[in-house]
Amino acid sequence: MTEVTRVPNYTDEMVNAMVADYQDNPSKDTVAKLASEFNKSTRSIVAKLVREGVYVAAPRVTKTGAPVIRKAELVAQIQDQLGIALPSLEKASKQDLEVLVDAIRSEVER
Repeated sequence: MTEVTRVPNYTDEMVNAMVADYQDNPSKDTVAKLASEFNKSTRSIVAKLVREGVYVAAPRVTKTGAPVIRKAELVAQIQDQLGIALPSLEKASKQDLEVLVDAIRSEVER
């Protein structure tokens, strides 16, 4: 039977260079530069950096630049402020939950 020799996608030198470059400047631009430098896709570079434990994902933000807040977090805030459990509240729209959180905050501040 013939043995199949596996050729690694990245050499140790490539990995060391990638990690060093990314740690110096952890950004999308650095990933794009590394992808073109090593003739790999950006997804491949990101996957390798994740495997090496150095990749830092950009925080998720809305179109306005505000951080993304999940409905479950809004429900938790409401339940904490009111001191009661409302398990079906997550079925409300996110806009309604945001209005409710703001209303509760303004009542508490009075």
